[in-house]
Amino acid sequence: MNITVKKLQIRTKKSVELINITPEINEIIYNLKVKNGFVLIYTKHTTTALIINENEDRLLSDIKETLLRIVPKGAGYKHDQIDNNAHSHIIASLIGNSLCIPIINGSMDLGTWQSILFIELDGPRTRTITVQTYSE
Repeated sequence: MNITVKKLQIRTKKSVELINITPEINEIIYNLKVKNGFVLIYTKHTTTALIINENEDRLLSDIKETLLRIVPKGAGYKHDQIDNNAHSHIIASLIGNSLCIPIINGSMDLGTWQSILFIELDGPRTRTITVQTYSE
């Protein structure tokens, strides 16, 4: 088993945004020459999340609007007394901070319309994503 770790830096531009990081993950896998195994993608920030979904602008807007409707900013959360971002922490905890994807014949085994989406919930900021590959 071969294990490698890479760090991916992302500079977000908005308070809430969804960013397709699939090309960057593909490049890491390609450069490492991973043939078969899996990739673990992890964000250690408590106000970010990761999902797999379709990278289509209207859908991304729908996801963003739905998340903010379900957990609205400024709804009287106790944590807001500290730094006014409780909604970001709550949304991130509902979604999750890691993904594990099989790599088969040098490519992530994603479906036709699937992309890896990084969700910023408290930006703009510079974020770090850990990309760990496990291969034969």
